[in-house]
Amino acid sequence: MTSFAAEVVVYVGRARQFDRTDWRMYVAWVGLMLGLLFSTGGFLLFGHSRGVVFPGEAWMVPLGAAIFAFSIAVDTIGHRTIYKEAISKGEGLVHGITIFCGIGSCVLLCAAYSHPALLWVPAMVLTVLSFVYSLVDEVFHWRRYVQQHADRVEMWSHVGIFVGHLIMMLGWWAWFFAGYPGVEATLAAWAVV
Repeated sequence: MTSFAAEVVVYVGRARQFDRTDWRMYVAWVGLMLGLLFSTGGFLLFGHSRGVVFPGEAWMVPLGAAIFAFSIAVDTIGHRTIYKEAISKGEGLVHGITIFCGIGSCVLLCAAYSHPALLWVPAMVLTVLSFVYSLVDEVFHWRRYVQQHADRVEMWSHVGIFVGHLIMMLGWWAWFFAGYPGVEATLAAWAVV
């Protein structure tokens, strides 16, 4: 058995196998997650620089997004190379559903700042569905792993994806249910800039 560090080097090194389409998909997907990190983190840092005090759970959003983005960046290398054929089957559909629900939940949580009574229920539904379909996805991954068609790097990257997603979304929901403290003051500061 090789060391885990050696497995990571081999796994990440597979990015050299990317063709132009793989790179476009990789940059789009990882870029989307980094956009979530930088937009939420940037918003909080801007408010903080103007004296706004945010609750701890607000900071969980970019923290979770950072863990999520890093884990996705590693995981997607395998998805675009060694596991591409396996994922093109039913697992690819599960990924699409998970991504749709995850993005939708984030968009609705942002919009729920202005329309909380109208949007919190669909935002919660999409959040729960994104976790349910993430669990369905794990069934595919674990089945491949026990059949020796997946490796430890992929499996650990999924742990990071779960940890990051859960930290981000639970923090976001806690911040929402507290009334988004700090958002109004940050938006007011933004309007003055």
